[in-house]
Amino acid sequence: MTTVRTSVPVLDMSAARTADGSFDPDFIAALRDATHNVGFFQITGYGAGDGQARELLDTIARFFRLPLEERLRLDNRSSPQFRGYTRLGKEITRGRADSREQIDFGPERAPLAEVPEDRPYLNLQGPNQWPESFPDLERVAMEWAGLMSRVGADLLAAISVSLGLPEDYFAEPFESAPAWMGKLVHYVGGGQVPEAGNQGVGAHADYGFVTLLLQDLVGGLEVKPYGQDEWITVEPIEGALVVNLGEMLEVATNGYLMATIHRVTAPPAGVDRYSVPFFWSPRLDAVIDPVPLPPELAADARGASDDPSNPMLASYGANVLKGWLRAHPETAEIHYPQLSK
Repeated sequence: MTTVRTSVPVLDMSAARTADGSFDPDFIAALRDATHNVGFFQITGYGAGDGQARELLDTIARFFRLPLEERLRLDNRSSPQFRGYTRLGKEITRGRADSREQIDFGPERAPLAEVPEDRPYLNLQGPNQWPESFPDLERVAMEWAGLMSRVGADLLAAISVSLGLPEDYFAEPFESAPAWMGKLVHYVGGGQVPEAGNQGVGAHADYGFVTLLLQDLVGGLEVKPYGQDEWITVEPIEGALVVNLGEMLEVATNGYLMATIHRVTAPPAGVDRYSVPFFWSPRLDAVIDPVPLPPELAADARGASDDPSNPMLASYGANVLKGWLRAHPETAEIHYPQLSK
C-alpha cells in the first residue's frame, strides 16, 4: 500500500558528499526515496552567497513595480524563443489563464542561421530580453542561473548514483550547450485575472530534467505525488530550493522517477508572491534513451504517464516546444503558425 505523504522531504546538499568526494550513502538513500515516492523535496546548503536569494527576490519585486509600458518593451510576443515579458494572465495552463506575469530567460546565444524544417525546436536558441534602464535584473538573474546550473548538475549526478548508475551518466546531453530556462515570476491576488479564479498556475508537470525553485515566504505551492489524491502544501523555507523532476526523467526511467503534478494557488487580495523556477535542461537536440535500471529498481517502475492530450516525448527540444506552444498561444501564432494549429 502506498504511504500517504503529508509533507515533502528536506535534504542538506552540504552533506551530500563525503570527505573523499563520493556521495554519502545516507544522502543517496534519502534522495532515492524523495524522487521515487514524492517527486518533490527541498534542499538547503546548496552554496548560495550570503543574501543572494533575498537580493534576487527583492530585485524582481522592484522590476514588477516598474510602469507597464517599461515591462512591455520586453514583450515576449516579439521573441521566437518565448523570451521576455509575459503580460498578466497571458500564460495558459490546462486551457486556463494563470494569475501571474513573468520574465522568461535562458542561455544568451545567437539564433541559428538555418533550422531544419523537421526540427523547429532549434529556433528556441536565441537572445534574452532585458530592461536597459534596470541592469540589476539581468545581473542577478544570470548570476543565479550560473549557481543553479552547478546545483542542477550536482543533483543530476546524485540522482544517477541513486539509480545505480555512474555519476556522469546524464552528463553528455548537457555538454556544450545546455538549454536551461529560468523564470522571474510575480503572482497577483485579488481576482486581477477574473478568468483565472484562484489559479496562480494550473496543475501541470515540468518538461525537462530537474527544476530548482526559489520561492518567497507567501506560499501557495501544492504537489500531488503518484497514486495520491491528497495535495501536499510545500511550506516555504527561507532561502531553500524546492526541487522536482521533469518529464524527461520519467520517460527515461519508465516511471521509476516521476514528473509529479503540482500547482500554485494565487495569493490573497493585496498580497504579491515572487518565485524563480530554474529548469536544468539538456541541449535542444538531446534525445534521451531508456535508463538501464538495476532489476530491483526496474521492478518498481510504474510506467510513464499515459495522457493522450499531453504525450511525453524522448526528444527534449520537441517536448519543450510542445509546452511553449500551449502556454503562449499568442506568441506561438506569430512565430509558429503551422505548429500552433
